[in-house]
Amino acid sequence: MKLVPLTPELKPVKYPYYRSPAACGFVSPAADYLQETLSLDQLLIRHPAATFFARAQGQSMEGAGIFNEDILIIDRSLTPKSGDVVIALLDGELIVKRLVYRGSKPVLQSENPDYPPIVLDSEQNLDVWGVVTEVVHRLR
Repeated sequence: MKLVPLTPELKPVKYPYYRSPAACGFVSPAADYLQETLSLDQLLIRHPAATFFARAQGQSMEGAGIFNEDILIIDRSLTPKSGDVVIALLDGELIVKRLVYRGSKPVLQSENPDYPPIVLDSEQNLDVWGVVTEVVHRLR
């Protein structure tokens, strides 16, 4: 997995944004197509100084909408809670999993039935680096 730091000193770029939603069903003839601008930095990154990117590798998180080669946006300032998708260092290996608790035991859950959950024991070393807040998924 390749980590890419965010460079907070870059000025956000604003792109054209059409306020009317893009219909995935029936088109509304009364839609208002007023053009505004939208900064992807402002939309996707809540805490720039604590944010970094990583590229996903593998199929274990496909059920969460994370596919091989997707870009993950990770926020280090968030406290991980049960149900969050996290990026963590487990015994020296960087992994992305859903953090859940069974009782008081943390479990790293895959989102693909082909990959069993990782039930942590006291001898394993887990260091959660951050919470995955967004996924950039390329369609083409």
